Amino acid sequence: MTQRNQTISVTIITKNEADRIEDCLQSVANWADEIIILDSGSTDNTVSIAQRYTDKIFVTDWPGYGPQKQRALDKASCDWVFSLDADERLTPELRQDIDKALSQKTEYVAFEMPWAVTVYGKRLDFGRSARDVLKFFRRQGGSFSPDQVHEHIIPAPGKIGKLNGRLLHFTHRDYGHALYKNAHYAWLGAQKRHAAKKRGGGPFIALLRAAWTFFHIYILRLGFLDGRIGLISAALYAQVSFNKYVGLWTLYRQEHQQAQQQEKNDG
Repeated sequence: MTQRNQTISVTIITKNEADRIEDCLQSVANWADEIIILDSGSTDNTVSIAQRYTDKIFVTDWPGYGPQKQRALDKASCDWVFSLDADERLTPELRQDIDKALSQKTEYVAFEMPWAVTVYGKRLDFGRSARDVLKFFRRQGGSFSPDQVHEHIIPAPGKIGKLNGRLLHFTHRDYGHALYKNAHYAWLGAQKRHAAKKRGGGPFIALLRAAWTFFHIYILRLGFLDGRIGLISAALYAQVSFNKYVGLWTLYRQEHQQAQQQEKNDG
């Protein structure tokens, strides 16, 4: 086994993840030097399960994904940080890759790794899985963007390396959870773009964006090679795109109607 000479903090944010948190924690137990969990008010057994693996558990309010992950990062003390979601698992190959990368001095400030989305009992090797994600970075100089949704890691200036081991991502529990989660993310995405004063066009443009998303995932990223699950996955992402941009259009429409009403009232 490769011995690394630098330490690793694993940070996880949770809320009602009792059915998934143990598998997540088992994938880093006896490997990470510290595990930090920020829970935003779970009403199930998430916290009690997590207590079997770490005593660094903090119960907080919910300020949004970016701010919450930054809070977890602020509590980390090791050389490197792996920002892990409760629906993700490190494979043994990924742990070995990381240990090898940290067994000697490295020039990199962060590492990307291939994502392996796993839904309905199938690991997707193409489509949405055909991309790398940055989840592992030097603590010193690293931070999270303040976005409420679709936050991202901002590593310290420097080179970003690539790991071969895959990060498993169990993106949703069942189809009903997928519909709920996608609708939630689409609405948050619409609000985010509206707050940034970004325009998205009308419903027809939203439809074109959805068609492009489907084509990009299913054809360009070879999602069709994942079979029927690949088709469902591409369609779900297209639905998110459509809902996000229609939602953005409705926000501007509502804003315009309110302005017109205010003019009438002032007149």
